[in-house]
Amino acid sequence: MSRSQLVAEHLPLLRRYARALTGNQASGDAYVGAMLEALLQDGSLLDETHGPRAGLFRLFTQIWNSVAVNENTEGVATLSLPPERRLSNITPLPRQAFLLLSLEGFSEEEVAYILGTDVAETRKLTDAAGREMAAEIATDVLIIEDETFIAMDLESLVKNLGHNVIGVARTHSDAVALAKNKKPGLILADIQLADGSSGLDAVNELLRTFEVPVVFITAYPERFLTGERPEPAFLISKPFQPAMVSAVASQALFFQRNSRNRAPRAASA
Repeated sequence: MSRSQLVAEHLPLLRRYARALTGNQASGDAYVGAMLEALLQDGSLLDETHGPRAGLFRLFTQIWNSVAVNENTEGVATLSLPPERRLSNITPLPRQAFLLLSLEGFSEEEVAYILGTDVAETRKLTDAAGREMAAEIATDVLIIEDETFIAMDLESLVKNLGHNVIGVARTHSDAVALAKNKKPGLILADIQLADGSSGLDAVNELLRTFEVPVVFITAYPERFLTGERPEPAFLISKPFQPAMVSAVASQALFFQRNSRNRAPRAASA
């Protein structure tokens, strides 16, 4: 397999990580694009000591961490700094360690390699991220999922994280009715529902009336990580692990909270 094929194979999950880290598709995909440009200019930047996937994440991390607040640095001068990176109360390194472990499933040794730390420091970073995520205010959660057992697992997990489940919707129409009636603070949504309706369509309809963070769940994540069209910022693949749901839901709430703190009086779009 050629290097370009190896890179292409791992790009979808790198986009998922970048979007979760930055808080939206555009910013995450821009950082991935900057990494690809750097790699095209100098192929030796990809260190495959721990395999090509870990090498790509390491190079991405170097690009991400090289961008100083409110300024461009050499090598990423064409990359626009997203607003999320200017939030003074974000601690990026612990969240990187947390997401690499919980969302992407890297080992502690691989995370240490990606972040340029050691295992002991990696553990400290993930502990710090756990405390930061635990500070999130509990919210009301709407689950859009037509598979009974998956819905039950999500409901139990959400409650264990300290949130309140306001309902489980199994169709597009049920989801819209529940959300408009109870205004959730977070939505966990399956993309393709068994009756042929779409959780994605339901969410898009709801977002036209009020703002709410959304985490999508799908058995086919690669279809929504192409970077070629508007796609979800927060995405979980089936089958999921509890730590993955916790990590991504916390990220979604994290950015929502900071957005409100930055503009508490701003009107909804």
